[in-house]
Amino acid sequence: MRLNRTKVSLLMAKLVINQATLAMEAGISRQTLSAVMNGRSCRPELLGKVSKALGVEPEEIIE
Repeated sequence: MRLNRTKVSLLMAKLVINQATLAMEAGISRQTLSAVMNGRSCRPELLGKVSKALGVEPEEIIE
């Protein structure tokens, strides 16, 4: 699965957070978040952590 960078960025803007804050809230490294934001595929577990930190359902942020 791949994250939709635009949707994630818009949600980050809505929450007024940056990648470092999102990574911390999701319990993942900033480098991992950066990699999946730049098109690297991610596992369901990682998708779940990011979507939970953003307060949305996983299907809302995948391509």
